Amino acid sequence: MKVSSVYATDPGLIRSSNQDYYYIDPDGHFFIVADGMGGHAGGEEASRIAVQEIRDYLVANWEDSTKYSQDLLDEALLQANKAILYDQESHPERADMGTTAVVVMFRQNVSWCAHVGDSRLYRFRNSQLEQVTKDHTWVARAIEFGDISPEEARIHPFRHVLSRCLGREDLQEIEVQQIDVNVGDRLLLCSDGLTEELMDDKISHYLQNSSLPDDSVKALVESAKDHGGHDNITIIIVSLEASV
Repeated sequence: MKVSSVYATDPGLIRSSNQDYYYIDPDGHFFIVADGMGGHAGGEEASRIAVQEIRDYLVANWEDSTKYSQDLLDEALLQANKAILYDQESHPERADMGTTAVVVMFRQNVSWCAHVGDSRLYRFRNSQLEQVTKDHTWVARAIEFGDISPEEARIHPFRHVLSRCLGREDLQEIEVQQIDVNVGDRLLLCSDGLTEELMDDKISHYLQNSSLPDDSVKALVESAKDHGGHDNITIIIVSLEASV
């Protein structure tokens, strides 16, 4: 399959800076979105460090045939976590910084995803949108246990509380999964600046009704801003096409 991508990042209407960070591998091997937190300087630095460390680790070890792809992703994100912890120690003013991360990787003819936090991966196939990742948040866990409904979760005061993120000593496990992709699928990586403002049916609407991925990205960002734009918005759409 041939892989192509488009992206957009926007500070939104409320935040004075953009603490999201992203990376698109020029060879189409992997894609990263990170959403930093912990104050102005801290959030920007945490997401930047995470993306840089993940990118550098994947590039340095890409050709190592002894490394399983699942282990490669796991190690890349754990390396990013260590780098953020080291920066926290070196800069006490950033001690509370952290970041989410979602990574899609195509290696050895298999597709993978790794994520920490509430930045998401969706798959759009045959006009149907499916959330591939599961948010690492207090409300997601409460929904899973039946304590609150999805509707209640959208307005719950704890909806932004993460149960897992990069930049924490207790992070021991990275959620890595193989993902099923077919020709014609589109994968959407995003920070929660998109999903906080738009329900899944609205996201699906813009993916369905924009003929070009670039148009979809622009429409999604503008719609998120029209619905409040309370946070930074970052989107990458990866299209899977037949090889020529």
